Amino acid sequence: MQTSRRFLPIILLIATGIMLGASTNLAKIAGDAGLPPLAYLAWSITGAALILLVVGVVRQTLPSLNARTVEYFLVAAFVTVAGSNLIFVSAVPKVGASFVALAIAFPPLLTYLGALALRVERFSALRAGGVVLALAGAVVLAVFQLSAPDAPVFWIVLTMCGPVLLAIGNLYRTLRWPEGETADALAPGMLVAAAAMLLLAGALPNFTLALPTGTALPYLLVAVQTALFAGQFLLLFTLQKVGGPVLLSLLGSVGAIVGVPAAILLLGETPPGGLIYAVPLIVAGVALVSWGGMKQKRVAA
Repeated sequence: MQTSRRFLPIILLIATGIMLGASTNLAKIAGDAGLPPLAYLAWSITGAALILLVVGVVRQTLPSLNARTVEYFLVAAFVTVAGSNLIFVSAVPKVGASFVALAIAFPPLLTYLGALALRVERFSALRAGGVVLALAGAVVLAVFQLSAPDAPVFWIVLTMCGPVLLAIGNLYRTLRWPEGETADALAPGMLVAAAAMLLLAGALPNFTLALPTGTALPYLLVAVQTALFAGQFLLLFTLQKVGGPVLLSLLGSVGAIVGVPAAILLLGETPPGGLIYAVPLIVAGVALVSWGGMKQKRVAA
């Protein structure tokens, strides 16, 4: 039992990261099929919210509604789900699934920097060196992308804002976790708030919630993404509780390991420029940040 509990955070990390990587590539397929990004994301999140609400009713784990939980749901919904995912889903057709998957690998570094600033974590030379290496990889990747002919500068910059929102979410969900609430209770509340935000955004000019008709593919893609979101966010909160914000932020790295090769090998994408130089820096940086975190936990224990 002790052994299984020890490895539970790693198992949750791998399972949730695989779902994240699969979602990135599914967004590419959805874009190629002509699904509007907002419609694809809004209906997928709405479906996932309904699934988790039903699970909550069956398990009798629905959250209590008070000022603290409502604030938590609204803020977490925007930074973790609505804002960040809308950026990534919209950017995939413009910059490619592989570039977006790599961008999602940066939250561990940003989360660590935020944890330092908020004094949640102590300074570690090992982890600081990892941040420097990984950010160097990000700079290399961005420079190569921006130097390409007809580079979509706006979408490249916007894509790099997504990891910032995810890192804010990692810290916020840990620091503001409502006392007495379980992961099973918080996940549906966050998704319901995110679904409401996205559905309301459909009323804005130049946005639509309509799905293409005449073929079953759009509805099939939304159904698959709904299942992925339901599993991903339920496991995310459990991982948050047992692993903490920095381990949780490694989700992007696992997602990149799955998403980048899948985009190149299965979807036929051209690898992002500078990939051969950026990936070793990013991998080494994330490894040092993770290793340093595990050393700190061992010392504390």
